[in-house]
Amino acid sequence: MPRLAAAALAGTAIEFYDFFAYGTAAALVLGPLFFPTFSPLAGMLAAFGTFGVGFLARPLGSVLFGHVGDRYGRRPVLIVSLLLTGASTVAVGCVPSYAAIGVAAPVLLLVLRFLQGLGLGGEWGGAVLLTAEHAPPGRRALWASFPQVGPAVGFVLANGVMLGLSAGLSEAQFASWGWRVPFWAAGVLAVAGLWLRSSLAESPRFLEIDDHARMPLVEVFVHHRRLVLLTAGALAAGYAVFYAVTTWSLAYATERLGVSRTVMLTCVMAAVVVKGALTPLAAHLGDRFGRRPMCLAGCAGMALWMFPTVALLATGEPLLMFLGFLGALLAFITTYAVIGAYLPELYEPRVRCTGAAVGYNLGGVLGGALTPIVATTLAEGSGRVPWGVGAYLTAVALFSLGCFALLPETRPVEAVRPVAADE
Repeated sequence: MPRLAAAALAGTAIEFYDFFAYGTAAALVLGPLFFPTFSPLAGMLAAFGTFGVGFLARPLGSVLFGHVGDRYGRRPVLIVSLLLTGASTVAVGCVPSYAAIGVAAPVLLLVLRFLQGLGLGGEWGGAVLLTAEHAPPGRRALWASFPQVGPAVGFVLANGVMLGLSAGLSEAQFASWGWRVPFWAAGVLAVAGLWLRSSLAESPRFLEIDDHARMPLVEVFVHHRRLVLLTAGALAAGYAVFYAVTTWSLAYATERLGVSRTVMLTCVMAAVVVKGALTPLAAHLGDRFGRRPMCLAGCAGMALWMFPTVALLATGEPLLMFLGFLGALLAFITTYAVIGAYLPELYEPRVRCTGAAVGYNLGGVLGGALTPIVATTLAEGSGRVPWGVGAYLTAVALFSLGCFALLPETRPVEAVRPVAADE
């Protein structure tokens, strides 16, 4: 289990590194470089629009790779998704700016971002299922939380590189070539991830299935349609809060408040480090007290903390911003630490890779794709404190709380219990 968990964590860290490097670049430099004919606000919205395309691609990736995972095994998903995401991320770093090739530049950016999202849409389901299906029932949430630590590691890696470059280069150097370095580094990380995953064994639960689903997506939407929609709605708040903290806040504080990039990246990274470190602890509590109670508590925490978050952000004070971000991410991880066990337990094994991944990534569309755009628009018409953003995030958290309230508990079980089609 430690070797499996380490390989799953490393893979998700690398793929989310790729995804987050783009989000940080979108917040800091992509608008002027790829949409120079737009106003500063329109350029920022356009850059966040290309960021959102990755989320729109993720459900398609979950369908494609979910089919492979349910028909042919979880292990192939981990290899192919990592190759796709790594190659498209390196290519992003090679795209010339608008000044060099005109409108082809943002078009290429859009296509590569779509491919990034496609690969990441398959990654989460494969990594979580391979870990969860090897784990003993009494510690399934704990072991399945290690892929959930991967996004925190990936974020710190991506933003650590960005922070170093931002601090060590001039504005002109960073805009010219410095922002590209994290994307080129993705190639080295992808090779390391493939080496780690090459020796993983296939999931024993998959090998026990006698009758593999011929059309997993059809079975999911015929028999588990309500479950998919509920899980997507339930996960929307976590995506919204995470990307409000890690992406939108960077743009808002640097553009509107005049906070330096270095200070903002440091504040956000510090909060993400604490969140990642506490993920296994929250997962352990999920094994002890149940998945659903942790999810409900996390959504309630997010709803209660959104107005304080935007108020602390508006101060522009590093310590206060860090505390705001930390409170939001601790509420977020209270929910998301147990999702790696909870979602697979909701589905029968023959369609588990597709069902869990589609629900997870549809939540990303609802919460992650739109949040930077909506938040930027709401903040533009506000005073120094973007109360509209706080109201939006609170509403999403309450919506997710209602969805979790309609889902069943899945712990404790000796064997994974599928949810009936009419539940």
